[in-house]
Amino acid sequence: MKDYFGYNGKVCVVTGASSGMGKATVEMLVDLGAIVYAIDLNPCEVVGIEKFIKCNLASKEEIDETFKQLPEKIDSFFGIAGLSGAKTDYRTTFDCNYTANMYITLNYLKQRMQKGGAIVYCTSTAGLEWKKFKKEQNKVVHSTTWEEITKVTSKLAASAPATFAYMYSKRCLSQFACEQSVEFAKLGVRMNNVLPASTDTGMKQEFQDMVGSEEGLIEQAGLANRLATSEEMAMPMVFLNSNMASFISGLDMVVDYTDTCLKVLKMKKNIEAVSATNPIICAMAKKMLQSQSKKRLNP
Repeated sequence: MKDYFGYNGKVCVVTGASSGMGKATVEMLVDLGAIVYAIDLNPCEVVGIEKFIKCNLASKEEIDETFKQLPEKIDSFFGIAGLSGAKTDYRTTFDCNYTANMYITLNYLKQRMQKGGAIVYCTSTAGLEWKKFKKEQNKVVHSTTWEEITKVTSKLAASAPATFAYMYSKRCLSQFACEQSVEFAKLGVRMNNVLPASTDTGMKQEFQDMVGSEEGLIEQAGLANRLATSEEMAMPMVFLNSNMASFISGLDMVVDYTDTCLKVLKMKKNIEAVSATNPIICAMAKKMLQSQSKKRLNP
């Protein structure tokens, strides 16, 4: 059988590799013959990986140490690691979701990837409105150092709810990928996003607590009437970085079983079409989350 996907013998780096979509991606890549380097805080127990490297992606220093242990030539990068903000502070959430990907891309992938390489980021349907709110994101997306991003997001980190860091970071990552896909295309390297809808991963409970119930999560998965599986999100990412998608770059692949279509057709309210940085909205969100937390503690 012809190797249509073209992963055999290719060096693939996967962040968030130990659970959920990241683990499902690693399993598929190993099956397809890739040389997989798995990055996560927790051990990756997938049999057949080349190497596991423990790394806190919210730390620039740990990222630098990690890349000292990775090959000088990388064929495929999967930026899947992410935090919801339910159990982490704003700074940690934002840096893991966005700053780490920016830093890795500009400081390592740009030097280590060659023509024919491919990058995919796992953003979120929470990042769909990035085009509408570009003015809010520009200062972040056009910052090229970790220190600059820390500075421009310092006020938000001190006042906004960490769950809003999730939305904002995903919007920034979606815009970053769009802009950088043009720059990387000049090098012959493709770059795309996968924007997952509600998925049954280890963070399911965190997102469920945010919306109030599992039914609320399912409502964000279009007409599927269920949550997606991790494999159903890993498959599009594996496809996009494969030879099967060799002419696809700069794409936001929305994987939400018609949820976006329902919003476009005005058949469903778009609750995500709000500012992620407006202080009034952030304050309202913080108050609402605190109220939900009290209800869970005092049912």
